[in-house]
Amino acid sequence: MAQPPRIAYLIEPRFPGGTSSAVAAELRAIEPMVRPVIHDAASAMFPKRALAQVLTDTLADLRLPLLDGDRPVSAEMVVVHNPAFLKFQSDLGRPIYCRDLVVVTHENFLRPGNVEAFDIGKCLGALDRASLSLNKWLAPVSPSNRETVAEWLAIAEPKIRQRWRLAPSDWFNIIDHPRARPRPQPRDRRGRLSRPGWEKFPAPADLDLCFPATAETNLILGADHLLKADIVRPHWRLLPFGMLPVASFFEEIDFLVHFTAPGWRESFGRVLAEGIASGKVVLSDPETAANFGGAVIGCQPAQVDALIGHYIAEPAAYRDHVLRAQAHLDRYAPTAFRQMLETFGSPARRMAA
Repeated sequence: MAQPPRIAYLIEPRFPGGTSSAVAAELRAIEPMVRPVIHDAASAMFPKRALAQVLTDTLADLRLPLLDGDRPVSAEMVVVHNPAFLKFQSDLGRPIYCRDLVVVTHENFLRPGNVEAFDIGKCLGALDRASLSLNKWLAPVSPSNRETVAEWLAIAEPKIRQRWRLAPSDWFNIIDHPRARPRPQPRDRRGRLSRPGWEKFPAPADLDLCFPATAETNLILGADHLLKADIVRPHWRLLPFGMLPVASFFEEIDFLVHFTAPGWRESFGRVLAEGIASGKVVLSDPETAANFGGAVIGCQPAQVDALIGHYIAEPAAYRDHVLRAQAHLDRYAPTAFRQMLETFGSPARRMAA
């Protein structure tokens, strides 16, 4: 009998935004150590959406086929990214056979106010029923994401606590973008980038504080719902998600300002890391900023204007902050991820031969 592959992915490749970008970066990062098998978990969540372009490009570059249909998924380790794709169906539709089943928890399990983000028990139950595995892991993507998963597990049904364990190490996002030098003389050019969705945006009053008429540039990419709602600010440039290449977006700004709705919190904030790599000062709420160990400035919307004014008046402080923040990104490098993967779980379950 042929040996199973060392690692297989069961992914919903239609996720917009950070999930697909994270998976794409991960596949590129592990290529030097293992060639994965990729299964398409086409779900009821995205019945008509095309594959995310970033994943289409990555699979083509790596010459990795995307296996469709309901064929079994078998490997030493099977990785499932973002279990939320199962929230609109009752079963997975195929069996999984593995030693380690790793479910990467891209979304916080609990939102502010201890509100469950989605029907997590239903999604994990579908994976549990479909899988025959020695270990079932919940792998957080960041320290703050880990807190919400741990808190949810603590109050989950006993059978869930018995079958699922919190992974000892974070399954972090890989940031492998070229690092741009900070601008010698920053200007008051502000921007915001996220996938569309009301939960991704703060209240209009907070947006007004973050993107005032006094700023030279206020570029909001991913503003689909603002455009549909006919929210007009003459000093804002509102663009739908995907209308401008990400690299071009960052060329037009010096400060990335990212706040979300009170009932939503980023589990990591991949776009914030991308902003740092692009040589920008990044500002966000204190809880999200805490994921980055000082590389992101934690503040409130009312403080944004003064902070940006400070860095414009002190170009050396702007430069120094960006360079320190970029050094922090080393912990998200492909080499760091490969080291984590080699020893994931315990020394007895090493991926490397």
